[in-house]
Amino acid sequence: MSAVIEIIRKIEQVHPELREVFVMLLEEMERLKDIVTKKEFNELKAVVQELAEAQKRTEQRVNELAEAQKRTEQRVNELAEAQKRTEQRVNELAEAQKRTEQRVNELAEAQKRTEQRVNELAEAQKRTEQRVNELAEAQKRTEEEIRKLTIGQRHLRELIGGLTHTVGYRLEDESYKALPRLIKEDFDVEIVGRLKRDFIEIGKDRYIEVNIWGEGRKNSKEYVIIGDAKSQLKKRDIDEFIKRINYIKAFVPKEQINLIVTYIAPPQIQRYAKEKNIKIYFSYEF
Repeated sequence: MSAVIEIIRKIEQVHPELREVFVMLLEEMERLKDIVTKKEFNELKAVVQELAEAQKRTEQRVNELAEAQKRTEQRVNELAEAQKRTEQRVNELAEAQKRTEQRVNELAEAQKRTEQRVNELAEAQKRTEQRVNELAEAQKRTEEEIRKLTIGQRHLRELIGGLTHTVGYRLEDESYKALPRLIKEDFDVEIVGRLKRDFIEIGKDRYIEVNIWGEGRKNSKEYVIIGDAKSQLKKRDIDEFIKRINYIKAFVPKEQINLIVTYIAPPQIQRYAKEKNIKIYFSYEF
């Protein structure tokens, strides 16, 4: 292959803009080939070849730089996308922060209302404690009044009890005089000695009180007269009297004449006493 053809082949590989320069240089060399020496021509050819090789390396480096630029642009695009996602995330965080601040404000308002409610409750508690203290004082005064009323009630009961005993004693005293006659008329029993208020011994240092007590005799048979006195006779009075006379019978085994003297007794009570074999005598009979 001739040197000119080789040079032309290499020129075709260079950049179009340099290719024209090399072509002009080659034409100039053809024009000067008869003027310059072969050595000079060869040197010139070698320079052209070196220039072509350098241009080739330059183009290769430019291609590498173009690839690098392409990769750089791709990386920039990736960074731009990442930046876009980052900005989107920042916007989302900004919205979240906005919602958080709104929630914090709501909580601050709720806390403010809570503190206000606590203050109201504290005032209500203060009023309640004051009311409790007032009620405690009122309770104290009420207890004092109750204590006084209790004392008065006790005194009243004692007074009523005294009056009851007085009335009962009077009724008993009147009966002691009239009953011997009435018992004689109703039971044909003569009173031995006299009727009295007494205590019947039922054991060592044990006694039971009897309002009306005495002994009687009919022919050769002995009796004990056991009586009670009630200003207004009730069923429970009869029941208690029955318990007493049954208890006495265990210690005094004589036949009993049981009676109750009273000012008044309803018809049903009179019938109940009769069923229990208890004789009722009224004060107006004395």
